[in-house]
Amino acid sequence: MKTIKNITTKMVFSAAILLLTMLSCERDLSNDVVPATFNNSAEIFTDAPVGLTDQFFVSFDPATGANVDGFGVDDNVAYKGKSSIRIDVPAETDPAGGYIGGIFRDRGEGRNLTGYNALTFWAKGSTTATIGEAGFGTAFGDDFPIGVVEDKYAVAIRNIQLSTDWRKYTIPIPDPSKLVQEKGMFLFAAGSASTAGMGYTFWIDELKFENLSNIGQSRPTMLGGSTADFISVPGQTLNISGFTGTYNLSNGQDVTVITTPNYFSFSSSNPSVASVSEEGLVTVKTTGTAEITATLDGVLVKGAVNVQSFPDARIISIFSDFYANVPVDGYNGFYEPFQTTLGGATIEDGNNIIDYTLLNFVGIEFYGRYGGPGVAPIDATQMTHFNIDFRVNEALSPSDFIRIELINNVNNGQTGHSFTVPASSLASNQWVSLKIPLSSFPGLQRNALGIILFDTGGNIKNLSVDNIFFSKE
Repeated sequence: MKTIKNITTKMVFSAAILLLTMLSCERDLSNDVVPATFNNSAEIFTDAPVGLTDQFFVSFDPATGANVDGFGVDDNVAYKGKSSIRIDVPAETDPAGGYIGGIFRDRGEGRNLTGYNALTFWAKGSTTATIGEAGFGTAFGDDFPIGVVEDKYAVAIRNIQLSTDWRKYTIPIPDPSKLVQEKGMFLFAAGSASTAGMGYTFWIDELKFENLSNIGQSRPTMLGGSTADFISVPGQTLNISGFTGTYNLSNGQDVTVITTPNYFSFSSSNPSVASVSEEGLVTVKTTGTAEITATLDGVLVKGAVNVQSFPDARIISIFSDFYANVPVDGYNGFYEPFQTTLGGATIEDGNNIIDYTLLNFVGIEFYGRYGGPGVAPIDATQMTHFNIDFRVNEALSPSDFIRIELINNVNNGQTGHSFTVPASSLASNQWVSLKIPLSSFPGLQRNALGIILFDTGGNIKNLSVDNIFFSKE
C-alpha cells in the first residue's frame, strides 16, 4: 500500500483546446469553420527569452520561503552563443528565502507543442548539487500568488544531478497531442539539501522543445504500479494518484516523469458501481465491485484500483492518502521529559508520510488532548484488523522490534494492549505493509481508542510510517 499516494495534484483548471471561428454569424457551421492555431515555436531560451518578454521568470511565493533575488541572465557563461540563465541557489539560512524556484510563462495565447515529444536543456553547476525539480505545464495567473494556478498538463522530473561540465537533460512529454495551447514553458525548484545547506550556482542554456527520435516508448504507472483495494461505501470518492511515465533515452538511461492524471485515459469495468472522470476521480455509486484501469497514449498503464463497495463502513483511517482520515490531535505526542522522538507528518516526493527521528517512543493521539474541535476517540468495535506501513531508515539488528500499543478510554480508566513486530517482519530502507488482527491485542477494549503508541526501546531511531487504518473483514 505504500504506493497509495498523492503525487502531483494542485489546482487544476481547464484550458480551451480548440477555438472555432465563424466567418458569418448568419451561416451554419460548415467547412468554413476552422480550428484556431497557436504559435508552435520550440525555443524558450537561447541567448535570450523567446516569446516570453524580458520579465519571463515568475517566482514562487516568497511567503513559502522562495528567494526572488537569485535569478538572472549571465552574459559571461554559455553552452552555446553568448548568454545563459544563471540561478544562484541561496543558503538554507538566507533571510531572503532558503530556496529558489518559479516558472517561465508564455505571455501570448499559449503554444501548440503537439509536434514535439520532449523538453530539453543544457545545464551545469558550480558544484555537483541536486536540483529538486524541473518540468513544464504549470502557469500562474497575473495576480499570482493570489490567483489561479493552471497545471492541467504538468510534467516534472525530480532530483536532477548536476555536473560541473555542461550536460543535456531531457524531459519526455507523455502525450504531445494534449498540448494544443500550453502556457507553462518551464518550472524549476532548487534548494541546498544536497550541499549541506550551502548555496551554489547553476546555469541553464538552450532550453527548448524538441522532437527526438531516440526516446523509448513510455512505461506508464498509476499508484506507483500497484493494484490497490479501495474498500468503500456508496457516495465515497477517491482521487487516483501516483502517475508516472518511464522512458529510455539514447544514452541508455531511464528517466521517470511525474505527471497529472489528465494525460491518462480511464475506464471502469462496472460503471454502475464506480465511475471515473477524466481527472481520475473515482465515484462509488452503489454496492458491488469494479476495476479502474487506464491507458497513456494507447499504452496500458501498470496499476489499478479494485473498488469493493459495501453497505456499511469497513475502514477507519488515521493516516492515509487513500481514505478520508479522522481528525487527530497530532502525530507526535511529545511526552516530556522521557520522550526523545522528533518529527511528524511530512511530504516525501509529493507523498504524505510520517517521519520520526531520535525515536524511543511516540504516540499518535485522537482523543481531544489539546481541546481540538471534532477530535474524538474511535469506536473500532466493528473492526477486525489494524493496518500500517513501516520503513526502518537504518540498518536492522536481529534484536530490534517495534511495539505497537493501542490505548482505550484515555484518562478515564484507560487500558492498553500491545503487539510486538520483530525485526524479522521489518526491512531496512524498504516499506513493509502489516495487517494485524485486533485479536493479537488480547483483552483490548476498543470502543474509545485514543492513542496509538510506538515503542522501539531506542534501538530503532529513524522510522517512517504510513497508511494507518482499521479495517473490517
